[in-house]
Amino acid sequence: MNSNNLHKKLDSWKKKHSSEISDIKESLFLIKRSPLTTIGLIIILLLVCVAIFAPIIAPYNPLEMHLDNRLSSPSKEHLLGTDELGRDILSRIIYGAGVALKIMLIVLAIDLPLGILLGLIAGYFGGWIDEIIMRMADIFMAFPRLVLAMAIGTALGPSLRNTMIAIALTMWPVYARLARGQTLSIKERTFIEAERALGSSNLKIIIFNILPLCFSTLIVRATLDMGNIIRIAAGMSFLGLGAQPPTPDWGLMISSGRNFLINQWWVPTFPGFAILLTVFAFNLLGDGIRDISDPHLRRGQG
Repeated sequence: MNSNNLHKKLDSWKKKHSSEISDIKESLFLIKRSPLTTIGLIIILLLVCVAIFAPIIAPYNPLEMHLDNRLSSPSKEHLLGTDELGRDILSRIIYGAGVALKIMLIVLAIDLPLGILLGLIAGYFGGWIDEIIMRMADIFMAFPRLVLAMAIGTALGPSLRNTMIAIALTMWPVYARLARGQTLSIKERTFIEAERALGSSNLKIIIFNILPLCFSTLIVRATLDMGNIIRIAAGMSFLGLGAQPPTPDWGLMISSGRNFLINQWWVPTFPGFAILLTVFAFNLLGDGIRDISDPHLRRGQG
């Protein structure tokens, strides 16, 4: 009897999750079919590993200065050379990967919940609530993202924490508008009307019925924005509004090394290449995930 019940439960679990497992397998198949997406994913996984194991991988302390060895060209001792204070550039780039990922994750941790919450509320309730939230979003979106982030960062003061706050404040309207648009279409469907007829509360409908259907679109958008977050953070650090010395930040490294571009080209070039490669990888992954989430592409690949 117990064995039969166990088999029944196992069969019901398989039926319940078979579609989810099928979607995961299909997504992995499409990723394999896209070489550029695979390259982007590999680069990002390597970047994450570098950030996690930086103390083990980095050959030198990124803050340790050796003025007698300043501006040394790439060599066996220092594969990417040293900067104007004699610090190993490779070690600072390795530690800078952790700083870049930290900024990206914290900004998304602020943006996604805030944008989703405001978008769901605006789309579901409509009326004056919708007007207030969307007009606020329009104000933030009326300015170029980098310019607005610089203005907020200047007002808050130059620091890594304020940089993350400034970037987050410029990006939430994107997620709010996406969540609102999805909510407007979903709330008119028959199953939502059925939930209301059964007496479900607005909060329950929003959390358990509307939010799951919006989430995939918002995740795709967040993936596309990851590279932009790193780029904007590097730009603010370059202008002195982000991370402050001696933090091993890529944008700050380019800023301090720009005076040596002609004769000691390696000082700003290698941090710049790190930013380029990282943003490029996130863009490849974001484009791939966007294509995978497109049902027309799924049917075409099938």
